[in-house]
Amino acid sequence: MPQQNAIYPDLAGRSVFITGGGSGIGAALTAAFTAQGSKVAFVDIARDASEALVRQIAGQKPRHVPLFLDCDIRDIAALRAAIDQARAAHGDITVLLNNAANDQRHRTEDVTPEFWDDRIAINQRPMFFAAQAILPQMQRAGGGSIVNFGSVSWKLRQGGMAAYTMAKASVQGLTRSLARDYGKQNIRVNTLVPGWVMTERQLTHWVTPEAEKEIDAGQALAGRVMPEHIADMALFLGSAASAMCSAQEFVVDGGWT
Repeated sequence: MPQQNAIYPDLAGRSVFITGGGSGIGAALTAAFTAQGSKVAFVDIARDASEALVRQIAGQKPRHVPLFLDCDIRDIAALRAAIDQARAAHGDITVLLNNAANDQRHRTEDVTPEFWDDRIAINQRPMFFAAQAILPQMQRAGGGSIVNFGSVSWKLRQGGMAAYTMAKASVQGLTRSLARDYGKQNIRVNTLVPGWVMTERQLTHWVTPEAEKEIDAGQALAGRVMPEHIADMALFLGSAASAMCSAQEFVVDGGWT
């Protein structure tokens, strides 16, 4: 049965900011919000993939072509500058999707302080500082939605990448704290937890025949979690349809956890 995407009228014209929006799950987010008529700005370090995505979407003649901003989110000053550029182009941002991450595998005994700091600089720190920069815009606009992206890796006790799983386990702490601090200003904050999503990166590096068997055994549902499934949940969380949802985890993993 072909997937039927819901339409959320309140997302039309909304200013949306996505980290890591040029490939994988992020590209699905960029495409999905653009299809709703949102004004999407996204940052990524993958210039070629991001520019190709913008050209592809522009060819579909959307209401608003997404704005790609080349930015390494480890550089907080550059991230803040990109957020300022997005606001200047599209107005106050009212949907923030903290999606960018890097799940490079690593052995605990090989981790140096420098590698640890770099994992945190990618997978944890930008979530806070993107929210910090955008919260005043949401306050001016009368509300907004922040979606922080977690991971099932730590829920499944997955080994082989302790720095990544630690960073992702901390996401719900940030979500719940910000949700409490800003909820009375109509700012909702939730965590979206993807399962094992069949992105090009995952298929290239880690989805082996043995991994396929692990997925089949772990998921309650048949089939595979695709980037579009994650984007569908993000649309719901970004829209007024989730008006009374905050400080929560929304897991899209085929029933694995």
